[in-house]
Amino acid sequence: MKPLATAYNQRLLRGQAPSYERLQARFAEDGSALDAKPVVLHCGWGRVLVGHTFPDPVCLANELLNEQAGERDIALYVAAPQQVLAQSPQQLFLDPSDTLRLWFTDYRPATRVFRGFRIRRVQSEADWQAVNALYLARNMLPVDPTLLTARHQGGPVYWLAEDEDSGAVIGSVMGLNHHTAFHDPENGSSLWCLAVDPLCSRPGVGEVLVRHLVEHYMSRGLIYLDLSVLHNNQQAKKLYGKLGFRTLSTFAIKRKNGINQPLFLGPGPEVGLNPYARILVEEAYKRGIDVHIDDASAGLFTLSHGGRRIRCRESLSDLTSAISMSLCQDKSLTHAVLSQAGLSLPVQQLAGTADDNLAFLDEHQRIVVKPLDGEQGNGVAVDLSDIEHVQQAIEAARAFDSRVLLESFHEGLDLRIVVIGFEVVAAAIRKPAQVVGDGHHRVVQLIEAQSRRRQAATDGESRIPLDAETERTVIAAGYTYDSILPAGEILAVRRAANLHTGGTLEDVTEVLHPVLIDAAVRAARALDIPVVGLDLMVPAADQPEYVFIEANERVGLANHEPQPTAERFIDLLFPHSQPAP
Repeated sequence: MKPLATAYNQRLLRGQAPSYERLQARFAEDGSALDAKPVVLHCGWGRVLVGHTFPDPVCLANELLNEQAGERDIALYVAAPQQVLAQSPQQLFLDPSDTLRLWFTDYRPATRVFRGFRIRRVQSEADWQAVNALYLARNMLPVDPTLLTARHQGGPVYWLAEDEDSGAVIGSVMGLNHHTAFHDPENGSSLWCLAVDPLCSRPGVGEVLVRHLVEHYMSRGLIYLDLSVLHNNQQAKKLYGKLGFRTLSTFAIKRKNGINQPLFLGPGPEVGLNPYARILVEEAYKRGIDVHIDDASAGLFTLSHGGRRIRCRESLSDLTSAISMSLCQDKSLTHAVLSQAGLSLPVQQLAGTADDNLAFLDEHQRIVVKPLDGEQGNGVAVDLSDIEHVQQAIEAARAFDSRVLLESFHEGLDLRIVVIGFEVVAAAIRKPAQVVGDGHHRVVQLIEAQSRRRQAATDGESRIPLDAETERTVIAAGYTYDSILPAGEILAVRRAANLHTGGTLEDVTEVLHPVLIDAAVRAARALDIPVVGLDLMVPAADQPEYVFIEANERVGLANHEPQPTAERFIDLLFPHSQPAP
Protein backbone atom coordinates (compact mmCIF):
# COMPACT_ATOMS: atom_id res chain seq x y z
CA MET A 1 0.00 0.00 0.00
CA LYS A 2 1.29 3.43 -0.87
CA PRO A 3 2.12 5.89 1.94
CA LEU A 4 -0.79 8.12 0.99
CA ALA A 5 -3.25 5.38 1.90
CA THR A 6 -4.59 5.90 5.39
CA ALA A 7 -5.12 3.28 8.04
CA TYR A 8 -8.86 3.34 7.31
CA ASN A 9 -8.34 2.55 3.62
CA GLN A 10 -5.91 -0.21 4.52
CA ARG A 11 -8.60 -1.75 6.74
CA LEU A 12 -11.14 -1.50 3.89
CA LEU A 13 -8.82 -3.30 1.49
CA ARG A 14 -8.28 -6.05 4.07
CA GLY A 15 -12.05 -6.39 4.54
CA GLN A 16 -11.92 -4.95 8.05
CA ALA A 17 -14.62 -2.31 7.70
CA PRO A 18 -15.13 -0.38 10.95
CA SER A 19 -18.47 0.21 12.64
CA TYR A 20 -20.55 3.36 12.26
CA GLU A 21 -19.25 4.60 15.60
CA ARG A 22 -15.61 4.02 14.71
CA LEU A 23 -16.13 5.69 11.34
CA GLN A 24 -17.53 8.76 13.02
CA ALA A 25 -14.60 8.73 15.42
CA ARG A 26 -12.27 8.55 12.44
CA PHE A 27 -13.82 11.70 11.01
CA ALA A 28 -13.35 13.43 14.34
CA GLU A 29 -9.69 12.33 14.54
CA ASP A 30 -9.03 13.99 11.19
CA GLY A 31 -10.65 17.21 12.35
CA SER A 32 -13.50 16.79 9.86
CA ALA A 33 -16.60 16.42 11.99
CA LEU A 34 -19.63 14.94 10.31
CA ASP A 35 -22.13 17.36 8.84
CA ALA A 36 -25.24 18.04 10.88
CA LYS A 37 -27.17 15.63 8.71
CA PRO A 38 -26.21 12.58 6.62
CA VAL A 39 -24.93 13.16 3.10
CA VAL A 40 -27.43 12.51 0.29
CA LEU A 41 -26.46 13.59 -3.23
CA HIS A 42 -28.97 13.64 -6.08
CA CYS A 43 -27.41 12.61 -9.37
CA GLY A 44 -30.41 13.10 -11.67
CA TRP A 45 -31.21 9.37 -11.92
CA GLY A 46 -31.45 8.84 -8.18
CA ARG A 47 -29.49 9.55 -5.02
CA VAL A 48 -26.12 8.44 -3.67
CA LEU A 49 -26.32 7.92 0.09
CA VAL A 50 -22.88 8.06 1.69
CA GLY A 51 -23.25 5.18 4.14
CA HIS A 52 -20.74 6.13 6.82
CA THR A 53 -22.20 9.63 7.23
CA PHE A 54 -25.42 8.17 8.65
CA PRO A 55 -25.60 7.92 12.45
CA ASP A 56 -27.03 4.39 12.53
CA PRO A 57 -28.43 1.57 10.33
CA VAL A 58 -32.03 2.54 11.03
CA CYS A 59 -31.51 6.04 9.64
CA LEU A 60 -29.83 4.71 6.48
CA ALA A 61 -32.53 2.08 5.88
CA ASN A 62 -35.31 4.65 6.28
CA GLU A 63 -33.65 6.99 3.80
CA LEU A 64 -33.36 4.20 1.21
CA LEU A 65 -37.06 3.52 1.63
CA ASN A 66 -37.73 7.16 0.66
CA GLU A 67 -36.60 6.39 -2.90
CA GLN A 68 -38.84 8.12 -5.47
CA ALA A 69 -40.71 6.24 -8.21
CA GLY A 70 -38.69 5.90 -11.39
CA GLU A 71 -35.40 6.61 -9.63
CA ARG A 72 -32.62 4.36 -8.37
CA ASP A 73 -30.91 5.20 -5.09
CA ILE A 74 -27.74 3.52 -3.87
CA ALA A 75 -26.14 3.53 -0.44
CA LEU A 76 -22.37 3.20 -0.82
CA TYR A 77 -19.66 2.57 1.81
CA VAL A 78 -22.02 0.65 4.07
CA ALA A 79 -19.88 -0.63 6.93
CA ALA A 80 -22.42 -3.05 8.44
CA PRO A 81 -24.79 -4.08 5.64
CA GLN A 82 -26.45 -6.85 7.66
CA GLN A 83 -27.65 -4.28 10.18
CA VAL A 84 -29.19 -2.12 7.45
CA LEU A 85 -30.84 -5.06 5.66
CA ALA A 86 -32.30 -6.28 8.93
CA GLN A 87 -34.38 -3.10 9.16
CA SER A 88 -36.38 -3.96 6.02
CA PRO A 89 -35.35 -7.33 4.52
CA GLN A 90 -38.39 -7.42 2.21
CA GLN A 91 -37.56 -4.10 0.56
CA LEU A 92 -33.76 -3.77 0.64
CA PHE A 93 -31.03 -5.96 -0.85
CA LEU A 94 -27.26 -6.19 -1.00
CA ASP A 95 -26.07 -4.97 -4.39
CA PRO A 96 -23.99 -7.71 -6.10
CA SER A 97 -21.82 -5.11 -7.83
CA ASP A 98 -18.12 -4.86 -7.03
CA THR A 99 -16.53 -1.66 -5.77
CA LEU A 100 -13.13 -0.93 -7.31
CA ARG A 101 -10.54 1.69 -6.35
CA LEU A 102 -7.68 3.31 -8.24
CA TRP A 103 -5.03 4.90 -6.05
CA PHE A 104 -3.66 7.85 -8.00
CA THR A 105 -0.14 6.82 -6.94
CA ASP A 106 -0.74 3.67 -9.04
CA TYR A 107 -1.96 5.60 -12.07
CA ARG A 108 0.11 5.65 -15.25
CA PRO A 109 -0.70 8.11 -18.08
CA ALA A 110 -1.73 6.75 -21.45
CA THR A 111 0.96 5.79 -23.94
CA ARG A 112 -1.48 5.72 -26.87
CA VAL A 113 -3.28 8.78 -28.17
CA PHE A 114 -6.89 8.28 -29.25
CA ARG A 115 -8.11 10.80 -31.82
CA GLY A 116 -11.35 11.92 -33.39
CA PHE A 117 -13.24 13.09 -30.29
CA ARG A 118 -12.99 15.61 -27.48
CA ILE A 119 -14.04 15.56 -23.82
CA ARG A 120 -16.01 18.45 -22.31
CA ARG A 121 -18.57 19.13 -19.62
CA VAL A 122 -22.30 18.86 -20.24
CA GLN A 123 -23.39 22.46 -20.73
CA SER A 124 -26.78 22.81 -22.39
CA GLU A 125 -30.24 21.30 -22.72
CA ALA A 126 -29.16 19.80 -26.06
CA ASP A 127 -26.22 18.14 -24.31
CA TRP A 128 -28.53 16.62 -21.70
CA GLN A 129 -30.85 15.30 -24.41
CA ALA A 130 -27.91 13.70 -26.21
CA VAL A 131 -26.53 12.17 -22.99
CA ASN A 132 -29.95 10.81 -22.05
CA ALA A 133 -30.42 9.31 -25.52
CA LEU A 134 -27.09 7.56 -24.99
CA TYR A 135 -28.07 6.30 -21.54
CA LEU A 136 -31.39 4.98 -22.83
CA ALA A 137 -29.57 3.17 -25.64
CA ARG A 138 -27.47 1.47 -22.94
CA ASN A 139 -30.56 0.59 -20.85
CA MET A 140 -29.58 3.12 -18.18
CA LEU A 141 -31.79 5.65 -16.41
CA PRO A 142 -31.85 9.15 -17.94
CA VAL A 143 -30.73 12.20 -15.96
CA ASP A 144 -33.11 14.93 -14.83
CA PRO A 145 -30.74 17.92 -14.55
CA THR A 146 -33.27 19.89 -12.50
CA LEU A 147 -32.83 17.44 -9.62
CA LEU A 148 -29.03 17.57 -9.40
CA THR A 149 -27.43 18.53 -6.11
CA ALA A 150 -25.56 21.81 -6.67
CA ARG A 151 -21.88 21.37 -7.47
CA HIS A 152 -20.71 23.60 -4.60
CA GLN A 153 -22.63 21.28 -2.27
CA GLY A 154 -20.79 18.24 -3.61
CA GLY A 155 -23.14 17.48 -6.50
CA PRO A 156 -22.03 15.58 -9.59
CA VAL A 157 -20.22 16.75 -12.69
CA TYR A 158 -21.14 15.14 -16.02
CA TRP A 159 -18.66 14.95 -18.88
CA LEU A 160 -19.28 13.87 -22.46
CA ALA A 161 -17.22 12.66 -25.39
CA GLU A 162 -18.07 14.49 -28.61
CA ASP A 163 -17.14 13.26 -32.08
CA GLU A 164 -15.02 15.93 -33.75
CA ASP A 165 -16.43 15.25 -37.21
CA SER A 166 -20.16 14.80 -36.58
CA GLY A 167 -20.54 16.59 -33.25
CA ALA A 168 -22.45 13.56 -31.94
CA VAL A 169 -22.23 12.61 -28.27
CA ILE A 170 -20.54 9.19 -28.21
CA GLY A 171 -19.84 8.77 -24.50
CA SER A 172 -20.52 10.15 -21.05
CA VAL A 173 -19.37 9.80 -17.45
CA MET A 174 -20.23 11.31 -14.06
CA GLY A 175 -17.87 12.18 -11.22
CA LEU A 176 -18.24 13.05 -7.52
CA ASN A 177 -15.67 14.96 -5.46
CA HIS A 178 -15.88 13.40 -1.99
CA HIS A 179 -13.99 16.19 -0.28
CA THR A 180 -16.54 18.73 -1.47
CA ALA A 181 -19.47 16.40 -0.85
CA PHE A 182 -18.78 15.26 2.72
CA HIS A 183 -15.37 16.58 3.79
CA ASP A 184 -13.89 13.16 3.16
CA PRO A 185 -10.74 12.89 5.32
CA GLU A 186 -9.41 10.36 2.79
CA ASN A 187 -9.67 12.90 -0.07
CA GLY A 188 -11.37 10.58 -2.52
CA SER A 189 -13.65 10.75 -5.54
CA SER A 190 -15.89 8.37 -7.46
CA LEU A 191 -16.95 7.57 -11.03
CA TRP A 192 -20.51 6.80 -12.10
CA CYS A 193 -22.58 6.21 -15.25
CA LEU A 194 -19.81 5.48 -17.73
CA ALA A 195 -21.44 4.79 -21.10
CA VAL A 196 -20.26 4.63 -24.71
CA ASP A 197 -22.55 4.71 -27.73
CA PRO A 198 -22.98 1.08 -28.85
CA LEU A 199 -22.78 2.29 -32.46
CA CYS A 200 -19.54 4.22 -31.92
CA SER A 201 -16.71 3.31 -34.31
CA ARG A 202 -14.11 5.45 -32.50
CA PRO A 203 -11.77 3.32 -30.36
CA GLY A 204 -10.83 4.24 -26.81
CA VAL A 205 -13.80 6.44 -25.83
CA GLY A 206 -14.47 4.67 -22.53
CA GLU A 207 -10.81 4.60 -21.56
CA VAL A 208 -10.31 8.29 -22.32
CA LEU A 209 -13.39 9.26 -20.28
CA VAL A 210 -12.07 7.33 -17.26
CA ARG A 211 -8.59 8.80 -17.65
CA HIS A 212 -10.03 12.29 -17.97
CA LEU A 213 -11.89 11.90 -14.67
CA VAL A 214 -8.77 10.49 -12.97
CA GLU A 215 -6.58 13.34 -14.14
CA HIS A 216 -9.27 15.92 -13.33
CA TYR A 217 -9.43 14.81 -9.69
CA MET A 218 -5.66 14.33 -9.44
CA SER A 219 -5.25 17.99 -10.40
CA ARG A 220 -7.49 18.89 -7.44
CA GLY A 221 -5.30 17.12 -4.92
CA LEU A 222 -7.49 14.06 -4.41
CA ILE A 223 -6.01 10.65 -3.73
CA TYR A 224 -8.19 7.95 -5.27
CA LEU A 225 -11.15 7.20 -7.55
CA ASP A 226 -13.79 4.60 -6.67
CA LEU A 227 -16.44 3.04 -8.87
CA SER A 228 -19.12 0.37 -8.74
CA VAL A 229 -19.35 -2.18 -11.54
CA LEU A 230 -21.68 -5.13 -12.05
CA HIS A 231 -19.99 -8.31 -10.89
CA ASN A 232 -20.41 -9.97 -14.30
CA ASN A 233 -19.45 -7.02 -16.52
CA GLN A 234 -16.21 -8.54 -17.74
CA GLN A 235 -15.67 -6.01 -20.52
CA ALA A 236 -15.70 -3.08 -18.07
CA LYS A 237 -13.59 -4.96 -15.53
CA LYS A 238 -10.96 -5.61 -18.18
CA LEU A 239 -10.69 -1.87 -18.84
CA TYR A 240 -10.53 -1.00 -15.13
CA GLY A 241 -7.93 -3.68 -14.48
CA LYS A 242 -5.81 -2.28 -17.29
CA LEU A 243 -5.93 1.14 -15.61
CA GLY A 244 -4.89 -0.21 -12.20
CA PHE A 245 -8.18 -0.46 -10.28
CA ARG A 246 -8.32 -2.96 -7.42
CA THR A 247 -11.23 -4.53 -5.56
CA LEU A 248 -12.36 -2.69 -2.44
CA SER A 249 -14.00 -4.60 0.41
CA THR A 250 -16.99 -2.41 1.02
CA PHE A 251 -20.71 -2.82 0.39
CA ALA A 252 -23.63 -1.12 -1.34
CA ILE A 253 -27.34 -1.48 -0.66
CA LYS A 254 -30.32 -0.70 -2.91
CA ARG A 255 -34.07 -0.85 -2.69
CA LYS A 256 -35.98 -3.59 -4.51
CA ASN A 257 -37.80 -2.14 -7.52
CA GLY A 258 -38.53 -2.96 -11.15
CA ILE A 259 -35.28 -1.37 -12.31
CA ASN A 260 -33.16 -3.43 -9.92
CA GLN A 261 -35.16 -6.63 -10.30
CA PRO A 262 -32.49 -8.67 -12.14
CA LEU A 263 -30.02 -7.88 -9.34
CA PHE A 264 -32.05 -9.25 -6.43
CA LEU A 265 -34.01 -12.02 -8.17
CA GLY A 266 -30.93 -13.52 -9.76
CA PRO A 267 -30.78 -15.33 -13.11
CA GLY A 268 -34.20 -16.28 -14.41
CA PRO A 269 -35.29 -18.75 -17.09
CA GLU A 270 -34.46 -16.12 -19.73
CA VAL A 271 -30.75 -16.80 -19.24
CA GLY A 272 -29.32 -17.98 -22.54
CA LEU A 273 -31.86 -16.17 -24.70
CA ASN A 274 -30.54 -13.83 -27.36
CA PRO A 275 -31.41 -10.10 -27.04
CA TYR A 276 -34.34 -10.40 -29.49
CA ALA A 277 -36.13 -13.01 -27.38
CA ARG A 278 -35.01 -11.65 -24.01
CA ILE A 279 -36.55 -8.19 -24.53
CA LEU A 280 -39.96 -9.83 -25.10
CA VAL A 281 -39.68 -12.21 -22.15
CA GLU A 282 -38.72 -9.35 -19.83
CA GLU A 283 -41.72 -7.31 -20.97
CA ALA A 284 -43.98 -10.32 -20.39
CA TYR A 285 -42.63 -10.71 -16.85
CA LYS A 286 -43.46 -7.06 -16.14
CA ARG A 287 -47.09 -7.72 -17.15
CA GLY A 288 -47.44 -10.79 -14.92
CA ILE A 289 -47.57 -13.08 -17.96
CA ASP A 290 -46.36 -16.64 -17.39
CA VAL A 291 -43.23 -17.50 -19.38
CA HIS A 292 -41.93 -20.94 -20.26
CA ILE A 293 -38.60 -21.16 -22.09
CA ASP A 294 -38.87 -24.01 -24.59
CA ASP A 295 -35.42 -23.70 -26.17
CA ALA A 296 -33.21 -20.77 -25.12
CA SER A 297 -30.62 -21.27 -27.87
CA ALA A 298 -33.36 -21.11 -30.53
CA GLY A 299 -35.14 -18.14 -28.92
CA LEU A 300 -38.26 -20.29 -28.47
CA PHE A 301 -40.65 -19.56 -25.58
CA THR A 302 -44.33 -19.84 -24.65
CA LEU A 303 -46.43 -17.07 -23.06
CA SER A 304 -49.63 -17.81 -21.10
CA HIS A 305 -52.11 -15.35 -19.60
CA GLY A 306 -55.84 -15.40 -18.88
CA GLY A 307 -56.44 -18.71 -20.63
CA ARG A 308 -54.54 -17.62 -23.76
CA ARG A 309 -51.36 -19.44 -24.77
CA ILE A 310 -49.01 -18.28 -27.55
CA ARG A 311 -45.71 -19.75 -28.67
CA CYS A 312 -43.01 -17.44 -30.00
CA ARG A 313 -39.65 -17.63 -31.63
CA GLU A 314 -38.34 -14.15 -30.92
CA SER A 315 -40.93 -11.86 -32.61
CA LEU A 316 -42.38 -14.68 -34.71
CA SER A 317 -45.52 -16.02 -33.02
CA ASP A 318 -48.54 -18.25 -33.53
CA LEU A 319 -50.33 -15.14 -34.84
CA THR A 320 -48.24 -15.23 -38.02
CA SER A 321 -49.69 -17.74 -40.47
CA ALA A 322 -47.61 -20.17 -42.48
CA ILE A 323 -48.77 -18.43 -45.68
CA SER A 324 -47.64 -14.98 -44.49
CA MET A 325 -44.34 -16.43 -43.36
CA SER A 326 -43.71 -18.07 -46.73
CA LEU A 327 -44.62 -14.84 -48.55
CA CYS A 328 -41.81 -13.09 -46.66
CA GLN A 329 -39.25 -15.88 -46.95
CA ASP A 330 -39.62 -16.26 -50.72
CA LYS A 331 -38.46 -12.89 -52.02
CA SER A 332 -40.03 -13.46 -55.44
CA LEU A 333 -43.43 -14.01 -53.78
CA THR A 334 -42.89 -10.89 -51.65
CA HIS A 335 -42.20 -8.97 -54.85
CA ALA A 336 -45.36 -10.28 -56.54
CA VAL A 337 -47.67 -9.53 -53.59
CA LEU A 338 -46.33 -6.02 -53.02
CA SER A 339 -46.46 -5.29 -56.75
CA GLN A 340 -50.15 -6.22 -56.80
CA ALA A 341 -50.65 -3.80 -53.89
CA GLY A 342 -49.32 -0.99 -56.10
CA LEU A 343 -46.09 -0.42 -54.19
CA SER A 344 -42.79 0.69 -55.75
CA LEU A 345 -40.33 -2.20 -56.26
CA PRO A 346 -37.01 -2.94 -58.00
CA VAL A 347 -36.86 -5.00 -61.18
CA GLN A 348 -36.20 -8.65 -60.34
CA GLN A 349 -35.46 -11.98 -61.99
CA LEU A 350 -33.99 -15.33 -61.09
CA ALA A 351 -30.33 -15.89 -61.90
CA GLY A 352 -29.97 -18.11 -64.95
CA THR A 353 -27.32 -18.75 -67.54
CA ALA A 354 -24.29 -16.52 -67.81
CA ASP A 355 -25.86 -14.87 -70.86
CA ASP A 356 -29.15 -14.24 -69.01
CA ASN A 357 -27.26 -12.70 -66.09
CA LEU A 358 -25.16 -10.55 -68.40
CA ALA A 359 -28.28 -9.29 -70.20
CA PHE A 360 -29.83 -8.27 -66.86
CA LEU A 361 -26.62 -6.52 -65.85
CA ASP A 362 -26.39 -4.69 -69.21
CA GLU A 363 -29.96 -3.48 -68.80
CA HIS A 364 -29.56 -2.16 -65.24
CA GLN A 365 -25.78 -1.51 -65.05
CA ARG A 366 -25.70 -1.99 -61.26
CA ILE A 367 -27.42 -4.92 -59.58
CA VAL A 368 -27.90 -6.81 -56.30
CA VAL A 369 -27.46 -10.57 -55.86
CA LYS A 370 -29.23 -12.39 -53.01
CA PRO A 371 -30.51 -15.88 -52.15
CA LEU A 372 -34.24 -16.29 -52.74
CA ASP A 373 -34.77 -17.45 -49.15
CA GLY A 374 -32.25 -15.91 -46.79
CA GLU A 375 -31.90 -13.71 -43.73
CA GLN A 376 -29.40 -11.66 -41.72
CA GLY A 377 -27.65 -10.49 -44.89
CA ASN A 378 -26.22 -13.92 -45.64
CA GLY A 379 -25.17 -14.31 -49.27
CA VAL A 380 -26.16 -10.76 -50.25
CA ALA A 381 -23.88 -8.78 -52.58
CA VAL A 382 -24.78 -5.17 -53.37
CA ASP A 383 -23.97 -2.76 -56.21
CA LEU A 384 -22.29 -5.14 -58.66
CA SER A 385 -21.34 -3.77 -62.07
CA ASP A 386 -18.97 -6.46 -63.36
CA ILE A 387 -20.20 -9.82 -64.70
CA GLU A 388 -17.30 -11.68 -63.09
CA HIS A 389 -18.30 -10.32 -59.68
CA VAL A 390 -21.93 -11.15 -60.43
CA GLN A 391 -21.12 -14.78 -61.19
CA GLN A 392 -18.97 -15.05 -58.06
CA ALA A 393 -21.77 -13.55 -55.95
CA ILE A 394 -24.30 -15.98 -57.41
CA GLU A 395 -22.12 -18.94 -56.42
CA ALA A 396 -21.71 -17.49 -52.91
CA ALA A 397 -25.48 -16.97 -52.57
CA ARG A 398 -26.16 -20.58 -53.59
CA ALA A 399 -24.54 -21.66 -50.31
CA PHE A 400 -27.75 -20.37 -48.65
CA ASP A 401 -30.34 -21.23 -51.34
CA SER A 402 -29.99 -22.90 -54.71
CA ARG A 403 -32.34 -20.26 -56.10
CA VAL A 404 -30.71 -16.85 -56.50
CA LEU A 405 -32.29 -13.49 -57.32
CA LEU A 406 -30.94 -10.60 -59.36
CA GLU A 407 -32.37 -7.15 -58.62
CA SER A 408 -31.83 -3.70 -60.01
CA PHE A 409 -29.72 -1.62 -57.62
CA HIS A 410 -31.16 1.64 -56.27
CA GLU A 411 -29.14 4.39 -54.60
CA GLY A 412 -30.27 5.64 -51.23
CA LEU A 413 -30.45 4.93 -47.54
CA ASP A 414 -31.48 1.56 -46.16
CA LEU A 415 -34.64 2.11 -44.10
CA ARG A 416 -36.15 -0.51 -41.78
CA ILE A 417 -39.77 0.07 -40.70
CA VAL A 418 -41.29 -2.11 -37.98
CA VAL A 419 -45.05 -2.65 -38.23
CA ILE A 420 -46.92 -4.33 -35.34
CA GLY A 421 -50.67 -4.82 -35.47
CA PHE A 422 -50.69 -2.86 -38.76
CA GLU A 423 -49.28 0.23 -37.07
CA VAL A 424 -45.79 1.66 -37.55
CA VAL A 425 -43.95 1.37 -34.22
CA ALA A 426 -40.34 2.14 -35.16
CA ALA A 427 -38.19 3.17 -38.08
CA ALA A 428 -34.44 3.38 -38.46
CA ILE A 429 -31.86 4.08 -41.12
CA ARG A 430 -29.49 1.13 -41.28
CA LYS A 431 -25.88 2.00 -42.05
CA PRO A 432 -23.30 -0.48 -43.36
CA ALA A 433 -20.34 -1.43 -41.21
CA GLN A 434 -17.51 1.08 -41.35
CA VAL A 435 -14.16 1.73 -39.70
CA VAL A 436 -12.27 4.92 -38.90
CA GLY A 437 -8.57 5.14 -39.69
CA ASP A 438 -5.96 6.12 -37.09
CA GLY A 439 -2.91 6.29 -39.36
CA HIS A 440 -1.29 3.31 -37.61
CA HIS A 441 -3.36 0.16 -38.01
CA ARG A 442 -4.07 -1.91 -41.11
CA VAL A 443 -7.61 -2.06 -42.47
CA VAL A 444 -8.00 -5.69 -41.41
CA GLN A 445 -6.97 -4.77 -37.83
CA LEU A 446 -9.50 -1.93 -37.76
CA ILE A 447 -12.22 -4.29 -39.00
CA GLU A 448 -11.38 -6.89 -36.36
CA ALA A 449 -11.40 -4.26 -33.58
CA GLN A 450 -14.71 -2.77 -34.74
CA SER A 451 -16.19 -6.26 -35.04
CA ARG A 452 -15.23 -6.98 -31.42
CA ARG A 453 -16.90 -3.74 -30.30
CA ARG A 454 -20.08 -4.58 -32.24
CA GLN A 455 -20.15 -8.09 -30.76
CA ALA A 456 -19.76 -6.70 -27.24
CA ALA A 457 -22.50 -4.11 -27.79
CA THR A 458 -24.99 -6.65 -29.18
CA ASP A 459 -24.33 -9.74 -27.06
CA GLY A 460 -22.57 -11.34 -30.00
CA GLU A 461 -25.38 -10.73 -32.51
CA SER A 462 -23.41 -8.35 -34.76
CA ARG A 463 -19.97 -8.83 -36.30
CA ILE A 464 -18.15 -7.93 -39.49
CA PRO A 465 -17.26 -11.08 -41.44
CA LEU A 466 -13.90 -11.13 -43.20
CA ASP A 467 -15.41 -12.69 -46.32
CA ALA A 468 -15.30 -12.05 -50.05
CA GLU A 469 -17.97 -9.32 -49.84
CA THR A 470 -16.00 -7.35 -47.24
CA GLU A 471 -12.77 -7.69 -49.20
CA ARG A 472 -14.49 -6.66 -52.45
CA THR A 473 -15.94 -3.56 -50.77
CA VAL A 474 -12.53 -2.58 -49.37
CA ILE A 475 -10.83 -3.07 -52.76
CA ALA A 476 -13.55 -1.07 -54.55
CA ALA A 477 -12.74 1.85 -52.23
CA GLY A 478 -9.09 1.74 -53.30
CA TYR A 479 -7.61 -0.15 -50.35
CA THR A 480 -6.60 -3.67 -49.35
CA TYR A 481 -6.75 -5.44 -46.01
CA ASP A 482 -3.08 -4.53 -45.46
CA SER A 483 -3.49 -0.81 -46.22
CA ILE A 484 -2.89 1.73 -43.44
CA LEU A 485 -6.05 3.84 -43.32
CA PRO A 486 -5.23 7.56 -42.82
CA ALA A 487 -6.23 9.07 -39.48
CA GLY A 488 -9.84 10.22 -39.44
CA GLU A 489 -10.77 8.63 -42.77
CA ILE A 490 -14.02 6.66 -42.73
CA LEU A 491 -14.13 3.47 -44.80
CA ALA A 492 -17.34 1.51 -45.42
CA VAL A 493 -16.38 -2.17 -45.40
CA ARG A 494 -19.80 -3.63 -46.32
CA ARG A 495 -22.36 -2.54 -48.91
CA ALA A 496 -25.40 -4.16 -47.29
CA ALA A 497 -26.54 -2.42 -44.11
CA ASN A 498 -27.45 -5.55 -42.16
CA LEU A 499 -26.96 -5.47 -38.39
CA HIS A 500 -25.70 -9.05 -38.28
CA THR A 501 -22.79 -8.09 -40.52
CA GLY A 502 -21.72 -5.13 -38.40
CA GLY A 503 -24.24 -2.49 -39.50
CA THR A 504 -25.68 0.16 -37.19
CA LEU A 505 -29.04 1.90 -36.70
CA GLU A 506 -30.13 5.54 -36.52
CA ASP A 507 -33.66 5.97 -35.20
CA VAL A 508 -35.86 8.09 -37.51
CA THR A 509 -39.31 7.19 -36.17
CA GLU A 510 -40.25 10.78 -35.35
CA VAL A 511 -39.42 12.15 -38.82
CA LEU A 512 -40.82 9.34 -40.98
CA HIS A 513 -42.75 10.74 -43.96
CA PRO A 514 -46.51 9.95 -44.03
CA VAL A 515 -46.16 8.35 -47.47
CA LEU A 516 -43.62 5.88 -46.09
CA ILE A 517 -45.87 5.13 -43.11
CA ASP A 518 -48.79 4.46 -45.44
CA ALA A 519 -46.68 2.29 -47.75
CA ALA A 520 -45.43 0.19 -44.82
CA VAL A 521 -48.93 -0.41 -43.47
CA ARG A 522 -50.20 -1.29 -46.95
CA ALA A 523 -47.35 -3.77 -47.36
CA ALA A 524 -48.07 -5.41 -43.98
CA ARG A 525 -51.76 -5.75 -44.89
CA ALA A 526 -50.94 -7.14 -48.34
CA LEU A 527 -48.78 -9.81 -46.69
CA ASP A 528 -51.40 -10.17 -43.92
CA ILE A 529 -48.68 -10.37 -41.30
CA PRO A 530 -49.12 -8.93 -37.78
CA VAL A 531 -45.43 -8.29 -37.03
CA VAL A 532 -43.00 -7.47 -39.82
CA GLY A 533 -39.82 -5.58 -40.58
CA LEU A 534 -39.94 -3.88 -43.98
CA ASP A 535 -36.79 -2.80 -45.80
CA LEU A 536 -36.89 0.12 -48.22
CA MET A 537 -34.35 2.25 -50.08
CA VAL A 538 -35.08 5.95 -49.63
CA PRO A 539 -33.32 9.26 -50.34
CA ALA A 540 -34.22 10.34 -46.78
CA ALA A 541 -36.63 9.25 -44.06
CA ASP A 542 -38.56 12.52 -44.27
CA GLN A 543 -39.09 12.31 -48.05
CA PRO A 544 -41.84 10.33 -49.86
CA GLU A 545 -39.78 8.47 -52.48
CA TYR A 546 -39.04 4.79 -51.82
CA VAL A 547 -38.37 1.37 -53.32
CA PHE A 548 -39.34 -1.75 -51.36
CA ILE A 549 -36.55 -4.30 -50.99
CA GLU A 550 -37.89 -7.09 -48.79
CA ALA A 551 -40.01 -8.11 -45.80
CA ASN A 552 -38.78 -9.90 -42.67
CA GLU A 553 -41.20 -12.09 -40.73
CA ARG A 554 -38.86 -12.35 -37.70
CA VAL A 555 -37.73 -8.82 -36.97
CA GLY A 556 -35.17 -8.02 -34.26
CA LEU A 557 -37.25 -5.77 -31.99
CA ALA A 558 -34.36 -5.22 -29.55
CA ASN A 559 -32.52 -3.24 -32.23
CA HIS A 560 -35.07 -0.43 -32.06
CA GLU A 561 -34.94 0.52 -28.38
CA PRO A 562 -35.97 2.90 -26.90
CA GLN A 563 -38.98 2.73 -29.24
CA PRO A 564 -41.68 0.60 -27.52
CA THR A 565 -41.40 -2.41 -29.80
CA ALA A 566 -41.54 -5.02 -27.02
CA GLU A 567 -44.50 -3.27 -25.38
CA ARG A 568 -46.49 -3.17 -28.64
CA PHE A 569 -45.64 -6.82 -29.36
CA ILE A 570 -47.01 -7.97 -25.98
CA ASP A 571 -50.01 -5.64 -26.45
CA LEU A 572 -50.75 -7.48 -29.69
CA LEU A 573 -50.49 -10.93 -28.10
CA PHE A 574 -52.26 -10.08 -24.82
CA PRO A 575 -54.26 -6.85 -25.21
CA HIS A 576 -55.84 -7.23 -21.76
CA SER A 577 -52.39 -7.15 -20.12
CA GLN A 578 -51.86 -3.49 -21.03
CA PRO A 579 -51.18 -1.31 -17.97
CA ALA A 580 -53.99 1.06 -17.02
CA PRO A 581 -53.42 4.60 -18.39
